[in-house]
Amino acid sequence: MKLIVLACLAAVAVAAPTYDSVSLEVARILTDDRTMADDGSSYAFNFDTENGITHQESGSAITSGSAEGAVAQSGSIYFTLPDGQKFEMTYVADDGGFQPESSFLPVAPEFPHEIPQFVLDQIEKARREDEEKARSAPRNSYSAP
Repeated sequence: MKLIVLACLAAVAVAAPTYDSVSLEVARILTDDRTMADDGSSYAFNFDTENGITHQESGSAITSGSAEGAVAQSGSIYFTLPDGQKFEMTYVADDGGFQPESSFLPVAPEFPHEIPQFVLDQIEKARREDEEKARSAPRNSYSAP
């Protein structure tokens, strides 16, 4: 029994995650400003940390329309990536959904874009197969005796 317990403890110790590439340092908060309307209808916050993270956001209640009761928000986030690049993102979240803007976000290709030839070939092949199936399918037609 003791051997099983020791084996289980050893397995847990071996399986424990390692944090070699992740810094576990705690960054001090340099600025932390928060405000809220007395009736709770709006808020704003801003914080900065010593490692360069900045987050600002403000929001207010939506009082009409299909999103009534929700909160419209806008804000920005800034920090430095491990490779030294400056990450910046601004956003709006309202009845139109979450709308982030950043040069780091992927961008879909403009539409309409050119359809590759292999896609057109597959569409044509499927059309021919459907026609062939329709021609070779048994016809269930009944005639008067």
